[in-house]
Amino acid sequence: MQIYLPIAELSVNLFFLIGIGGAVGFLSGLFGVGGGFLLTPLLIFSGVPASVAVASVTGQVVAASTSGALSHYRRGGIDMHLAMYLVLSGILGAFGGVAAFSILRALGQLDLFIALGFLVLLGSVGTLMMIESVNSIVKQRRGVVVRERQAHQHNWIHGLPWRVRFKKSRLYISVLPVLGIGTIIGFLGSLLGVGGGFIMVPALVYLLRVPGNMVIGTSLLQVVAMMGATTILHAVQSQSVDILLAFCLMIGGVAGAQFGASANKYLRGEQLRALLAILVLAVAIRFGLSLVLTPTDVFSMAVIGPGGAR
Repeated sequence: MQIYLPIAELSVNLFFLIGIGGAVGFLSGLFGVGGGFLLTPLLIFSGVPASVAVASVTGQVVAASTSGALSHYRRGGIDMHLAMYLVLSGILGAFGGVAAFSILRALGQLDLFIALGFLVLLGSVGTLMMIESVNSIVKQRRGVVVRERQAHQHNWIHGLPWRVRFKKSRLYISVLPVLGIGTIIGFLGSLLGVGGGFIMVPALVYLLRVPGNMVIGTSLLQVVAMMGATTILHAVQSQSVDILLAFCLMIGGVAGAQFGASANKYLRGEQLRALLAILVLAVAIRFGLSLVLTPTDVFSMAVIGPGGAR
């Protein structure tokens, strides 16, 4: 069943879109991540223009993250004070990301920048995750007891000025790294169409020492607010949000996430991180190949306007 996507200006099989959303939703539920860093590349590889893929996925990420954020809120798993700083800085970063998005699109360099951005971002994150997971698996098989770092253990970040007390997370730390993390993720999220949870969660755990019971919920709340603002900014400024595309992805994503969450209990943490690292590296390699291989269709009949805009 073919449907026409008005903003993307192409016809796509409805069940294909729902299937992609369901597959990414399953992986999101399985690994506990937003899935935008997988969904955006899959849409681009399927022929959806990069600008439309990035802008439309933001709406899907909001819908997929809202239910999780509400669930954690009911269980008291969100530090609202910490989340406020992350949300405000994330929205500020989103303004910068959407502005950069529009500039790169006008210069005709958006597709190249998105490909390079995903290659560097996913390649580095995937490599670090793979190293950590392999080391954990090897130590576990050798019988080495790996002790997790406690929330009260400090590093150099905790010595920075402008300290604020976050009572629910039992932290007394500088707001500078908090604002920096939120701004960077807001910028990348709006520019590349990723929720940033796969960066936010490790940053909260390893850099800020946020307790584990507060990490996921606080991260999800920041993603919902930041990506919600990004969706509005893209719809108003770049006008690249395809509502029909986002809706189809939401349907599949909500259903797939339920099955993924059920499958999650059958795998251990080290195995999950290793599988996710392989998946992330595979997407990074695919982007790398797209930059060096000659495309099948080297010519285009699209009309290029002033400044390279289509």
